[in-house]
Amino acid sequence: LYAISNEVTRPFDKSRKGINLGEAAGAVLLSKNNLGKTFTAKYLGGSSSNDANHISGPSRTGEGLFRSINKTLERSKVNTESIDFISGHGTGTIFNDEMESIAFDRLGMNSIPLNSMKGFFGHTLGAAGVIEVICSMKMMEHQILIKNIGIEEVGVSGKINILENNLKTEVRTILKTGSGFGGGNASLIIQSIT
Repeated sequence: LYAISNEVTRPFDKSRKGINLGEAAGAVLLSKNNLGKTFTAKYLGGSSSNDANHISGPSRTGEGLFRSINKTLERSKVNTESIDFISGHGTGTIFNDEMESIAFDRLGMNSIPLNSMKGFFGHTLGAAGVIEVICSMKMMEHQILIKNIGIEEVGVSGKINILENNLKTEVRTILKTGSGFGGGNASLIIQSIT
């Protein structure tokens, strides 16, 4: 599929070459009750949408992700101004990173800090969503946003706010997105309870 890179994944970078595969497992405990023993976040809502563009390539307009995020915002009763951070899918492939940037730009999310964790541990395929949610929860717990590594020059057409340095800031509400083969797109919003 011409999507594997021979160097470290560089999400959203102009010279990105594709993905590195990673290996991971993760689990998040969902409960109706606050267990009070560890940091907790509330799941506000989520959605999925399929653009059915191509077996391995996303819609060039970001339509599927755009629809998923819109529905997630509606279900969560959250507006874009309330989002403190976006944990993007950011595979480091030409088409995925471009599509995401267009979707975020279309939604007016231009100033919201954004990163992809795949530069740190590669694309863990089925585990990617859950481990990136866990990383996002840790960022909320410690009130710090982790930079997008591998970025030297932003190489997407949508105007997005890529984190080039770690940022100590208030982090309360996070949007997590994911996109996959066959045009599948998903998003969810979590919020710290404190």
